[in-house]
Amino acid sequence: MKFNCHRATATLMLAFLSFGCTGRPLQGVLVPNAQAIEGTSQVSILAATTRKRSTTDTGAMFSGERAPDVSYAAITVSIPPDGARKVGEVQWPRSPPGDPSHDFVTVSADYLDKQSFNTALSAAAKQTGRNKVLVFIHGFNNRFDDAVYRFAQIVHDSNAPVIPVLFSWPSRGEVRLSAYTYDRESANYSRDALEQLLDSIALNPNVKEITVLAHSMGNWLTLETLRAKSIHAGRITDKIKNVLLVAPDVDVDVFRTEIRRMGSPRPQFALFLSQDDQALKLSQSIWGGVSRIGEVNPEEEPYRSEFERENIMVFDLTHLQGDAHSRAFEDVTSVMGMIRQRLATGQQLAEPAASLTDASH
Repeated sequence: MKFNCHRATATLMLAFLSFGCTGRPLQGVLVPNAQAIEGTSQVSILAATTRKRSTTDTGAMFSGERAPDVSYAAITVSIPPDGARKVGEVQWPRSPPGDPSHDFVTVSADYLDKQSFNTALSAAAKQTGRNKVLVFIHGFNNRFDDAVYRFAQIVHDSNAPVIPVLFSWPSRGEVRLSAYTYDRESANYSRDALEQLLDSIALNPNVKEITVLAHSMGNWLTLETLRAKSIHAGRITDKIKNVLLVAPDVDVDVFRTEIRRMGSPRPQFALFLSQDDQALKLSQSIWGGVSRIGEVNPEEEPYRSEFERENIMVFDLTHLQGDAHSRAFEDVTSVMGMIRQRLATGQQLAEPAASLTDASH
């Protein structure tokens, strides 16, 4: 029995590795490096977080501990030239600040207060001529700098004409089972803060449209927030047009209830799933064997009928290459392609194209 317990624990730890980020240095990378290199690109991100400020690592900015109040920041990330990187990947420096010719590096990293955050949002809209905001909610096992660099990669590779806003909740950024349960409670802890952020962005007269992009456990936080918002206000704000759910680590029964409780009208929901997502299969085993909505077969009942009835668009990414839990961000034909198409043209989301599955053959 003791042997089996040890073997099960080892299996859990190995499987957890696929949930989060790999290749990142132990030290935080949000150390400004103002060196300019020809051919690099810069992505400026505004951030709101329920994390405490880091007192041990200046390059982290924020830790994995929970703060009583929301904090704000503005970070600019430099992306290496196209010829020096692979699209879809975050190229971590071995140690900060890194070499901008082939690493993601931090150009600037500043703490803001709430008023400065709102002012920066308005300034970004006026300076860029953009009125669409993309709000990203990360998943399990993400440090603050993980989320910043991944979001910078998504925005850059999608070429989406948006103002990027990151909402980062207090994930420990660790692969222990206890960290997974801590992260889940941290997501719950952050529901009111995310709702307040979305309200604040929606009230900004320079913002005409909001798209929400959530990954993994961040989908649970997103759905809980939108459900609460529909209860508090009677409906979800008209400015939130699209909600993109990538590899959602959400119980299928809970997902069904959340969607129904939001009522109608509601934003257009798009679900990006992979039937071979081993991270979600592990989550299923942890949560009593109930399937996660991000790993189901959308052609099987009752899912097919329910997705159609609830007008949920489904993109099955099972046959695309890459890690199943993050392939949507790595393949330009999936989430990033959809962001580019939707936000560049201003048109409503279209039905999934055959190319999503044909691209794998």
